[in-house]
Amino acid sequence: MSLRRWSSALAALALLATPAMALAAEPKAPPKLVVVISVDQYSANLFDQYRGRYTGGLRTLADEGLVYINGYQSHMGTETCPGHSTILTGKHPNKTGIPANDWLDPETGEEVYCFANPANALADPLGGGNGPVGPDNMKATTLGDWLKASEPSSRVFGISGKDRGAIALSGHKGDGVFWWRDGFGFTTFVEPGQDAQARLAPVAPLNAELKARFAATPPVWTYSHDACRKLEGDYVIAGEAWHTTVPPKKYSFETSPFLDEVTVEGALRLLKDQKLGAGDTTDILAISLSGTDRIGHGFGTQGPEMCEQMYRLDAALGTLLSALKDVPGGAVVVLTADHGGSDFPERLAMRGYPDARRVDFSILPRTNAALKARFNLTVDPIAYDGSGFNIVGEGKKRLPQPLRGEVARAAVELLAAEPDVAAAFTLDELLATPDPAPGTPPEMFTLKQRAALSAVTGRSPDVAVILKPGVYPLRAKVGGAISTHGSAWDYDRRVPILVWWPGATGQERMLPIDTTDIAPTLAHLIDVEAPADVDGRCIDLGGFAVDACPAAPVAAPAPAPTPVAAPAPTEKKKAGFRWPWEKKS
Repeated sequence: MSLRRWSSALAALALLATPAMALAAEPKAPPKLVVVISVDQYSANLFDQYRGRYTGGLRTLADEGLVYINGYQSHMGTETCPGHSTILTGKHPNKTGIPANDWLDPETGEEVYCFANPANALADPLGGGNGPVGPDNMKATTLGDWLKASEPSSRVFGISGKDRGAIALSGHKGDGVFWWRDGFGFTTFVEPGQDAQARLAPVAPLNAELKARFAATPPVWTYSHDACRKLEGDYVIAGEAWHTTVPPKKYSFETSPFLDEVTVEGALRLLKDQKLGAGDTTDILAISLSGTDRIGHGFGTQGPEMCEQMYRLDAALGTLLSALKDVPGGAVVVLTADHGGSDFPERLAMRGYPDARRVDFSILPRTNAALKARFNLTVDPIAYDGSGFNIVGEGKKRLPQPLRGEVARAAVELLAAEPDVAAAFTLDELLATPDPAPGTPPEMFTLKQRAALSAVTGRSPDVAVILKPGVYPLRAKVGGAISTHGSAWDYDRRVPILVWWPGATGQERMLPIDTTDIAPTLAHLIDVEAPADVDGRCIDLGGFAVDACPAAPVAAPAPAPTPVAAPAPTEKKKAGFRWPWEKKS
């Protein structure tokens, strides 16, 4: 029901109501600003762990907001690109077209970055990075796209530490999409015919200020909370002794709390300079905070490095929420994550998880040797890249059918027998797997269903492999990546979903919801129509929403069962007998 219809309904009710009832039933206008925050690699476990220690923005969200502790990124490929693609599209990766951070082009054998867009250019002169990028690979539209189709004067801005975070949340029609580049500041992509300086104009003053500030006082990561010092420890990773401390060994600006702090500073500048939420229509500000992910990969989640990150992230978000209280037209905030994560296996094993280990990388050569012998092949048929196992020939080009399908099925048979593997599936069988039935809780999805939600023709690997819980597919190196995510297990799938607005009353909501529920919920809140084929559902937000979510379609009732004669009374239940719960009160 639109705001206009809701107001008319209330007016009619007011004629019949007492004066007190009429006053209590005044409609609430949609907020003029929607702020969506994704904290990269922010698992529900990490939120739980630090919840009682937060004092800033995360404490406000936890105490005053609607807290969905059992939020889910319900697909298997729990990586940054697919996870971000679900948040504001309302669709799983099998429909957004973004199954992984990278995939192999089946025709060329070349690796493709999730948001690669060769037709575009970068606004900065640095080169490198992920190259020219843009939203074209994402086949779904976002909340911002729906809003601008309805209200072209609405504005949509996105800012992040990573290009993929900003692009996925901003969609196809964003007014400004910015991410951090060390040595430059916030940059963006430039489409053909666009001017780079004009595209950078919203962040150019901030870039100049940050450059001058860091030249005068170079940022140095030091302890700001004594509690984090107690988490220092000594470990051996890949034969190298390592002492965890702050500042950590071999860190950079992008693997420190500074990354999120400047991203929040950029969001505040966009809020102020663009006067978001101050116009006649609703605006969207999407913020993806990448520091937790970078620190999790580099140093794990249970040491002093992540401890400092949690405290400083909390403080930065506190500054943001304080500013949002002054938005003239009102603001609503949703905070979630693109995926979860856990600690590095060496520390997990020391803390009582003996099954935590790194995968035996002899799996791949062993399987390739068996497949080459069985099919009389001259090239290793399995090529492993960031998205999984592809069945290839010369130059990593996909083998033709039906040979590719035969090799894939044989590979699944061999891999499923490996001790580190929980399950393996061919792409063909995943593409044929129906989505879970509506209403199925995300934690109840089968492993095949989780994998199928990440299956995209031409982009997903020919073979999907799910390692057993606690088994990490990563060769560690101190100073590089020592921990990762991307599994089908709940430590990577389960994320917090927090909803807040100034004046909200805290409420715990324990039942699971999906990140695909965020977009249709917000669309309903701001009176924008979501596409009919979204996977998510509208969630009632209580006192803030204009009206309740529309009722979900009701399936046709099952045929009435054929009447069956009542059984004869048994010795335990004779005529006139009642079980305790059947007795009249």
